[in-house]
Amino acid sequence: MSKTAKSMGEQAHAMLRHQIISGAFAPEQPLRLAQLQERFGVGFSPLREALTRLTAEGLVTSEPMRGFRVAPLSLEDLRDTMETRAFVETEALRRSIRRGDDDWEARIVSSLHALGRQFERSSPDQPESLAALEERHRDFHFALVSASGSRRLEQIIDSLYVGSVRYRMPSLSNRHSAPARDLMAEHGAIADAALARDEALATRLLAEHYHLTAEMLSQAQAAPLDRAV
Repeated sequence: MSKTAKSMGEQAHAMLRHQIISGAFAPEQPLRLAQLQERFGVGFSPLREALTRLTAEGLVTSEPMRGFRVAPLSLEDLRDTMETRAFVETEALRRSIRRGDDDWEARIVSSLHALGRQFERSSPDQPESLAALEERHRDFHFALVSASGSRRLEQIIDSLYVGSVRYRMPSLSNRHSAPARDLMAEHGAIADAALARDEALATRLLAEHYHLTAEMLSQAQAAPLDRAV
């Protein structure tokens, strides 16, 4: 494959991935190549390559005679994703606490600061600011586990993050109507425990953080997801 073709495939993958994660495409919506080509201005081959990759990532499904579709959402998948995320990331955090150096600590501190600043300036009626907030949130959680020393583990974490963020994005625009929760205090406590090299506390707080998120998202989305079944 030429570098140009590979570049186009990467571009198509990034665009489609973002659109699915952000909710621009509805769950189970057909993804027809001709319509995608018109929408993104990318050829059939790069689009097919992108859709195949997204299928492997769990964001797209493919069936004979039906073609590609956006993967469905369900309460079962939400809970499974968040439980698996807690299981995997607590192990990665444990390894990072043991292996992390000054650069790892600096990544945690700087990403937490950036998350707090973006949280202050974000507004539910400004989609760009919410997208930036989710990016800062991702940066913080990836900083926590960035010293795990396992590329495979990091790939699994990335895949689980993508799976969970589809459920999180709608909650960002409604966060002021959500039950009271001091997210920055939760993130700060996890960071403090990690920097103090307290494995037991840091991993417990991270697991509790994800379990609480799963519970809140399940409650918020139970009605619309049940209606969609």
